[in-house]
Amino acid sequence: MTRFLLNRLGQAIIVFLMVSAMVFGALRILPEDPIYSIVGEDSEGYTPEQVAKIKADYGLDKPLPVQYFDWLSAFVVGDWGNSFQNGLPVTRMINRKLPFTIQLALGALVIGVVFGISTGVVAALKRNTKWDAIATSSAMVALALPEFWLALVLILVFSVYLDLLPVFGSALIWQDPLFAIQSSILPWLALGIGGAATLMRQSRSSMLETMGEDFIRTARSKGVPERVVIIKHALRNSLLPVVTILGLRIGRIIGGAIIIEVMFAIPGIGQMSVTALTKADYPVIMAVTMISAMAIIVANLVTDLAYSYIDPRIRYA
Repeated sequence: MTRFLLNRLGQAIIVFLMVSAMVFGALRILPEDPIYSIVGEDSEGYTPEQVAKIKADYGLDKPLPVQYFDWLSAFVVGDWGNSFQNGLPVTRMINRKLPFTIQLALGALVIGVVFGISTGVVAALKRNTKWDAIATSSAMVALALPEFWLALVLILVFSVYLDLLPVFGSALIWQDPLFAIQSSILPWLALGIGGAATLMRQSRSSMLETMGEDFIRTARSKGVPERVVIIKHALRNSLLPVVTILGLRIGRIIGGAIIIEVMFAIPGIGQMSVTALTKADYPVIMAVTMISAMAIIVANLVTDLAYSYIDPRIRYA
C-alpha cells in the first residue's frame, strides 16, 4: 500500500506540473491585457513608461519560463499572490468562496449517488417491467439535457410559475440551514440529475450482470434471505464500475459548478473564476484551476482505495 501511495503521489505531482504549465502558458495568449485588470478603466491614460513599470512591479516583464517558476515556487509554499482586480490575497478570496462551491458539489454528488444507484438497483430487480422502462427512459432524457437548459427549466417551473423556491442568493448550511437548503435545491438538482442518470444506467447494467453470477444462485439455494442476497452479495459486488464512474463524475461536477454558480448567483469559486477570466486576473485563475486539478486527483485516489474496501481480493503492493 505504501508503494502504491508513493507511486500515485509521484503521478499527482507530474499531473499538477503539466496542468499548471499548460494553463499558465494559455493565459498569456488571452486577448485581455492584465494591465486593464490591474489599473482599471484608466489604463488607456497611462504612458508606455508607466505601463512598463507596472509590468515590472508584477513581474510581467520577465520571460515566460521565469514567470512560471516564480509563481510555482511561491504557490507551493502557500503564497498564491494577490488579485489583479482588487489587490486582495487570493488565499483569502478562496477561503471565502470555496465553501459555497463545496456545498454545491456535495449536494449534487449526494443527489447523483442516492437517486442514481437506488433507481438503477430497482430497475435491475424489476427488469422488463414498467418501472424498468420508466427509469431507463428518464435516464436517457436526463443524459440528453444540458445542465444550463435544465437549470433554466427548473427556475421557470419552481421559481417563476410555482413560486416555491428562490432563484438567487445563497447561504452556507451551518450559518442559515433553512435558507441554505431552499436556495440550494434547484442548483443541486440542475447539477446532480445528469450524474444520477449516468450512475443509474451503470448500476443497472452492473447489477444485472452480478445477479446472473453463480455465487448469487448458490446463496439463494442455501436459503439466504433475498434482501441479504441483494444488499450484501449482489449490490456490493456490482459497485466497482459504479465507483469508477463516480470518481470520473467529480470532474464533471467541478466543471458544471461554474455554469450553475453563474446562473444562480452563487458566490463560489466558479463565478469568481469567470470574472477573473474576463479580466485576465492571472493569480485567481491559476489558483482556481489548481484547486480543481487537486480535487480531481484526490477523487481518483480515493476511488482507487475504495476498490480494496469493496472487493477484498484487490490488494495494492
